[in-house]
Amino acid sequence: MSENVSDLNKSSRLDYFMRESGRKSVTREGRLLGNMALTQYSPSETGKNIRTVGRQHQSIVMILLITFVLLGAIGGRLAYLQLIQGSRNRQLAENNRILLLPKRPARGTIFDRRGKILAGSRLSHSVSLWPIALPRTEWPTVIRRLSQILDIPAQDIQNRLELAGYESTASVPIARGISPAQATALAEYNAELTGVRVEAEAVRNYPNGDLAAHVLGYTGELNNEELEARRSNGYRLGDIIGQMGVEAAFESLLRGEWGGQQVEVDSAGRVIRILGKKPSKSGQDIRLTLDIELQQAAEAVLGNRTGAIIAMDPENGAILAMVSRPTFDPNIFSTRITNEQWRRLQSANHPFLNRALRTYPPASTYKIITTTAAIESGHYSPRTVLPTYPYINAGGILFWDWNRVGFGPLDFPGAMAWSSDTFFYQIGMGIGEDSLIQWTKRFGFGQKTGIELAVEESPGLVPDHDWKEEFLGEGWYLGDTINMSIGQGYLQASPLQVTVMFAIVANGGYRITPHLLLDQEKFQQQRESIGLSPITIKILRQGLRQVITGGTGKVLNIPTLPPVSGKSGTAEAPPYKSHTWFGAYAPTDKPEIVVVAFGEHSGGGGGSVAGPMARQVLEVYFNGADAQQPQQ
Repeated sequence: MSENVSDLNKSSRLDYFMRESGRKSVTREGRLLGNMALTQYSPSETGKNIRTVGRQHQSIVMILLITFVLLGAIGGRLAYLQLIQGSRNRQLAENNRILLLPKRPARGTIFDRRGKILAGSRLSHSVSLWPIALPRTEWPTVIRRLSQILDIPAQDIQNRLELAGYESTASVPIARGISPAQATALAEYNAELTGVRVEAEAVRNYPNGDLAAHVLGYTGELNNEELEARRSNGYRLGDIIGQMGVEAAFESLLRGEWGGQQVEVDSAGRVIRILGKKPSKSGQDIRLTLDIELQQAAEAVLGNRTGAIIAMDPENGAILAMVSRPTFDPNIFSTRITNEQWRRLQSANHPFLNRALRTYPPASTYKIITTTAAIESGHYSPRTVLPTYPYINAGGILFWDWNRVGFGPLDFPGAMAWSSDTFFYQIGMGIGEDSLIQWTKRFGFGQKTGIELAVEESPGLVPDHDWKEEFLGEGWYLGDTINMSIGQGYLQASPLQVTVMFAIVANGGYRITPHLLLDQEKFQQQRESIGLSPITIKILRQGLRQVITGGTGKVLNIPTLPPVSGKSGTAEAPPYKSHTWFGAYAPTDKPEIVVVAFGEHSGGGGGSVAGPMARQVLEVYFNGADAQQPQQ
């Protein structure tokens, strides 16, 4: 290198450094300038940097492209939700905020014939869930706490919630009639019980406990099968319906109409404000034919015996009292009943069976029909007198009289008074089974009576040739006719059917329809003549009166009662004790009341066991005396 750098002018020095930049740098300034020259002018490096810049542009383009795609997708989804499904989603959001709280109507009150309350309502509290208020995963914690407070199995609560659905906006009732202590505990744990509501409601109340329980019945919550069957009639989950007795028979009258409130709620299901309401409409009040004082007397008279007592107006069929034992307290169903309580009730000799409507052999009370068939068929004169014996031999089988010695010659009234079996055996064999069966059906046996409790009523049984062939595979025997003539064998009738039979004699030959709804004008017309001749009615009335004055029913021949007519009955029921019957009406000349007392497997005789029960009911009816519970 020949030039002296220091001697070069400024322009020459710049040229010099540029020429030398590819070979060396001798100062910091030269190094920097050399680097600048390499970046800007080196042919090999220039190509490399061009490719690097392109890749950077490609990355930016890709990022922008992805961004545009994502924004487009989000925008499209928003447009779909807002424009296409906007109204639906707004409605869903509104449903989560606006809730309809249904309000159960107060059930109609049930009164006796004098206006005394038999079934009403009392204020209580219920617990319900609002499923939409919590995510599905958070409900188990709430359910566990509710289970502890309400003493309800957690699985039961879970099942109700799942039945309604976790997205449901409707209330799901899980408990009714909770105690004050439970209501307090729910208030204390309110912060942990999101989606749980405690509401005031009217629950069924029976102020007299188990009085007339089988007539009144009870109410209970719909099960799943009942809900499906009644949903089309406006019933909903948690609805209460009549399950038995009058409560079930008059459900459509007693139920009422649901109301409700439209409210705004927060995310926890708490009410913020009421937007509107529709008042519920209470059910219709009804008045029954029952006389509560006579009912109480009949209940006391039957005591702890298994059986039934019925008191009825023989002119129009109004039921004045109807008792069945054993019984139950319908109040237990106004709140949740446990499986253990239900099992305990069911094991107590079937307390839910209304024995006034169940069927048994009517025994010697049936001799009313045998007498009728004999006279009306023309086979026997009303003045017939027959010898009686210790027994009758029919085909080698001995059919004994109940006293084992016979009663000597008897006419129809005398045979009725002493309830001679051998007298009526001869009558049955003389008229044959066809006449017996025909008149048995005319008196209403073998069919339901027409009382409003039809679902619970048994029609009974009037056996005949066809029935025996179908169910027993054998023909009709003479012994079947003999047994039927005294109300035994396969014949089955309920205490209510036997009551109707006595009423036919009392009212002069009309089969009436027994009823519980106090509407005498309507049922006054439901009287059907069964075609009894005046002489037959006369013979029957003479016989039933002689039962009281000198026969098996002398226990009712007392001065504190008007003249009474009646008939006893004792039905064999091996291997158990016999059933006992007594039917009576009074006053004899113008009957106002028919009473039938029945003891299931009570043992003893109808006159000695059931007779005193009928007498005490009549005493209360005519004298207002306090009934004394009989000795067990």
